[in-house]
Amino acid sequence: MSESPDGPAFTYSEIGATRSELPPGYRHLRVRRPLASGEAEFRRLGAAVLRYRIQRGLGILREAGTPVAEPGTAVTVRLGIGRFGLRAPCRVVYVLDEPDRIGFAYGTLPGHPMSGEELFAVEYDRDTGTVYGVVTAFSRPATRYMRLAGPLAVPAQRAAAAAYLEVLRRTPRER
Repeated sequence: MSESPDGPAFTYSEIGATRSELPPGYRHLRVRRPLASGEAEFRRLGAAVLRYRIQRGLGILREAGTPVAEPGTAVTVRLGIGRFGLRAPCRVVYVLDEPDRIGFAYGTLPGHPMSGEELFAVEYDRDTGTVYGVVTAFSRPATRYMRLAGPLAVPAQRAAAAAYLEVLRRTPRER
C-alpha cells in the first residue's frame, strides 16, 4: 500500500500507472470509443468528465470532496444494485489537462471491494476531429467475495466501461 498525506493509504502500490504501461498482476481494461466531433465538443465533454458526469449520470456517485476532480479529492461511489450495493472509497490520483486529453484517475482505498486504479478521459484526434471517450483500468479483487466472483468480474467491468462512455456521449449541452 502507498501512504498519502491526503488520507488513508491506497490499496495498491502502482500509483498513477493508468498514465502509461499497466502493471502486471492485475486485470487490464482499455476501452476507447468515438463520442463526438470537434474541439468544442472535446472541451465540453472534458469538463463533464472532470465534474464527475459519468459517475453522476449512472447514479453511483455518493460523495466527492470537490465539485471538480482535483488530485487528493476523496470520492465515494456505490457499486452494485439495490441492497446489494457496496460502498467503494477512492481518491483522485491525478488530473489530465492536456491539449488533446482531459480527465482524471482515481485509486482504490481501504473498504473498496477491488484494488487498483481507473482513468476516465476524453481524447481529441486533431487529424480527424474525433473525440474519443476512454476508460483505462487495472484491478484485482480486494475481498474474498470479489475473488469468488472471479470470471464474472471481467464482463461486468467491460459493461460498466461501456455504460460510462454512453453516459458521457449523451451528456446534454448546457444552455
